[in-house]
Amino acid sequence: MYFDEVFDVVVIGAGHAGCEAAAAAARLGVQTALVTINLDLIGQMSCNPAIGGIAKGHLVREIDALGGVMGRVIDRTGIQFRLLNRSRGPAVQSPRAQADRSLYRLEMRRTLEGVPNLHLRQGTVVDFIVRNDQIFGVELQDTRRIGAKAVIVATGTFLNGTIHSGMRTYSAGRAGEPASIELAQKLRELGFPVGRLKTGTPPRLDGRTIDWDAFEPQPGDENPVAFSFATEKIEQPQITCYIGYTSEKLHQRIRENLHLSPLYSGKIKGIGPRYCPSIEDKVVKFADKNRHQLFLEPEGHNTNEVYLNGFSTSLPAELQQELVRMIPGLEEVKIIRPGYAIEYDFVDPRQIKPTMETIKIKGLFFAGQINGTTGYEEAACQGLIAGINAALYVQSRPSFQLRRDEAYIGVLIDDLIRDGVDEPYRIFTSRAEARLLLRHDNADRRLMPKGRELGLVGDEDWERFNRRRDRIMRLHRILETTRFKRSSTEYASLSQLLGCDLGDSISLAQLYQRQGVTVDLIYRLLPEPIRSESSIKELESALADIVYKGYIENQKSINERIYHYDELKIPENFDFRKVSGLSMEMIERMERVKPQTFGQLRKINGLTPAAVSTVLVYLTKK
Repeated sequence: MYFDEVFDVVVIGAGHAGCEAAAAAARLGVQTALVTINLDLIGQMSCNPAIGGIAKGHLVREIDALGGVMGRVIDRTGIQFRLLNRSRGPAVQSPRAQADRSLYRLEMRRTLEGVPNLHLRQGTVVDFIVRNDQIFGVELQDTRRIGAKAVIVATGTFLNGTIHSGMRTYSAGRAGEPASIELAQKLRELGFPVGRLKTGTPPRLDGRTIDWDAFEPQPGDENPVAFSFATEKIEQPQITCYIGYTSEKLHQRIRENLHLSPLYSGKIKGIGPRYCPSIEDKVVKFADKNRHQLFLEPEGHNTNEVYLNGFSTSLPAELQQELVRMIPGLEEVKIIRPGYAIEYDFVDPRQIKPTMETIKIKGLFFAGQINGTTGYEEAACQGLIAGINAALYVQSRPSFQLRRDEAYIGVLIDDLIRDGVDEPYRIFTSRAEARLLLRHDNADRRLMPKGRELGLVGDEDWERFNRRRDRIMRLHRILETTRFKRSSTEYASLSQLLGCDLGDSISLAQLYQRQGVTVDLIYRLLPEPIRSESSIKELESALADIVYKGYIENQKSINERIYHYDELKIPENFDFRKVSGLSMEMIERMERVKPQTFGQLRKINGLTPAAVSTVLVYLTKK
């Protein structure tokens, strides 16, 4: 076969999945080509200019621990950092950062251009070169043919993408860029089961036309939590975001114009993300609410563009202008870019292996939205695993996989290949049985040794990791062995501070579990030199290990008990709404399937481990 160029691995698409896939494969020593329609839009944030969030921040930490690039890029380009769920337990706390959209894109390209063995190519892939169910390369629209031993498809929303704006519909991968129609057809011809999903984006506003005093300021954290374990400190200046609300007048205007929404007129057939509904969906499905929260998020230091988070819409552009001006504080606002909805093809993820390689075609890998997921972070972690395994495939090395109890990445991939998707998949902490163990702060201790073994973690990062791990292990020993006896002055002060007797003696670990004791207090009580050589973040991680130790052991017992009850009968016409603690989504899924046994219920697509456990407790009590 004739080829214009030959590489070991070809990655199609330079979104968040493609960037991680290409960087990982190249760093593992294989010659890798990253092919994209527009090289100036590598790492483009098509929707929200932010990285992280609940469980998503865990994914970014895990990507970083395995040697990925997303965490480092957002640390260099983030303009507001916040640790979410700070008031709750460490297991569900998660970092999030607002990004400077243009800087993120530029930094991602700069990072990829510095990776040895990685070659950037601009072009549109229109065909796969397949012989005897094995991939041999790709063909571009300009007739170039690129040979490869492995190909990773990371096309995002570009596969047969269709944009909806009111009653107007047109082909596009995202606003201003062409869809990948030929490649989508080739996937069908190869026999892959293809479906349609939908996502959307809100209008972008001109910040100069906003009455900022009408909104509630939402500053970032005073001491930002970085995503990469290599980042010592966030140096760049931070911005303030703002909180606003819709109004009942606005809701009524939307109801009057639902016939202009492609979502409600029947033009959109694809299923949208449940957890990021359009403003039309919010008004219809939550009719009892007279207002919905919005976030005004500046898109960078050097732009006036503002992202109206929470107002995703596919209503006509002229109506969007009228609607946003009904929001208090936006009476004079001007829209820079209208919002829109986009439908695109995806392939049933049950067609891939845990390595991200397809079952049908040897050497062909899928990553990102093609597998039915939504979100930059979900895409990036798939790209990382696909890039690793494509390189290992080329090198004839054993494949790399992560279990559910090892990483949120393992949870995500297992959910996809086991259950498939009936709506865009998003990661949540509730999806993980071992979520008390899979914290964002210990991602390096869980996964960096694996990254090192693969060859993705360099010497400097490995040495930094070992020093941090050693300090945390020393903290464990100090917390367990440092005790305050009744006769000591520290004991008297602590007893007076907490207003209770502490027994004959108490360790630092035991003290931390007393109500009213903070991490700062424990830090001040640490003996030298451990205090001066350890950080607050390392102490928090060590304390979380101690606090969750018993719960983790109990969780293992619960998991064993769950499998033990598979034959437990569920009464006919059982009312799942009577089970306290279940979300409406979980109830709807169980009512749709009507399981007769607990084993059948446990295997229902999309049911969270928390919901399964809740139902089991209810059934066994009854």
